[in-house]
Amino acid sequence: MYNIAILLTCFNRKQKTLNSLECLHRAWQFEKKQIKLSIYLTDDGSTDGTTKAVKAAFPEVNILKGNGSLYWAGGMRNSWNAALKTNYDAFLLLNDDTNVYDNLFADLIDTHVFCKKNYGTYGIYVGSTKDNVTNVHSYGGSVLTNRFLAKYTSVIPNGKSPKPCELGNANIMWVSKNVVDKIGILSEKYIHGLADYDYTLLAIKNKLPVLITSNYLGECSRDHKNPYKSFSSLPIKERIKLLYNPIGLDFKSNLQYNKRNFPLRLPLVYITGWFKILCPGLYVKRYTDL
Repeated sequence: MYNIAILLTCFNRKQKTLNSLECLHRAWQFEKKQIKLSIYLTDDGSTDGTTKAVKAAFPEVNILKGNGSLYWAGGMRNSWNAALKTNYDAFLLLNDDTNVYDNLFADLIDTHVFCKKNYGTYGIYVGSTKDNVTNVHSYGGSVLTNRFLAKYTSVIPNGKSPKPCELGNANIMWVSKNVVDKIGILSEKYIHGLADYDYTLLAIKNKLPVLITSNYLGECSRDHKNPYKSFSSLPIKERIKLLYNPIGLDFKSNLQYNKRNFPLRLPLVYITGWFKILCPGLYVKRYTDL
């Protein structure tokens, strides 16, 4: 039996969080003989009654309180650090807006076995998701096609066997214990985004396998708003705020990510960041498809 810690963080998405936990619970019913679950959820200051609702529906969930400014990466680290106090075989990172399929644990276990057999060690396994409206690929694993431009392309599940990837979205991400023992958890350098990409790249640098599972493991819509739609009409002070906002353009994390993983790109990233501020109209016209 595998002893697994499920890690989530949330903020004011009560119904989505409840839906995600319900789908997780249903998937677990199919593999109860192989999987023992403990769930750690950081509620980072929700005001919509998320904590109360989760306690009522899923009293077994370990609910942790954030300080209101943890965002995604900080909230996930908070849940992960709490789970580290217990000895688990693996940690499953799960977005609270992701609804997993019933084959979740069967595919993850198959990938775990495949990884050991083919790579001689355990690793990180990324579960791909589909958009629940369009039914097209939304999140999962990707491979780099141009390191200087940081371009990448998605690896699509083939329904036959796991495939290697380099960048992994942590909407659904299994991290084996030996990975944590070697490289730790998500870096403290990140507040919101890019922490998952940074983590899978760090694993690869340390010769730890990163794979996507053979099949899709859930649904999650790409609902990120384009920050450039009104960017050029904002005063310069507002553009600077958006550039440095963790849930805006997150310039600090972007610089950190490139410094750690693509250092040759760092001057370009810095110049481009300020080009967005000083010449937003030209940037939008040249680099976006608005």
